[in-house]
Amino acid sequence: MAITPDEKDFDWTKILTSIALLLCAFCLAFIAITLRPVAQWASNQNICVEQETAKSQAPISWGVRKCNGRSKVYQVK
Repeated sequence: MAITPDEKDFDWTKILTSIALLLCAFCLAFIAITLRPVAQWASNQNICVEQETAKSQAPISWGVRKCNGRSKVYQVK
């Protein structure tokens, strides 16, 4: 019996490629979701630095140290 064009055969390379692409998309979505707290922290740091530099007219480096809680370490005694 000959194979006719009506019979559909599975193309395993297309199936495996589709599964791999779906797995990659899922992994990238998972990474994006897990990085959301880091993005929120960075946004809060930017707001803090802007407020500290505007309030005290100090350089940005001082605002960064102040927002990280290290301003007392760098004080000259």
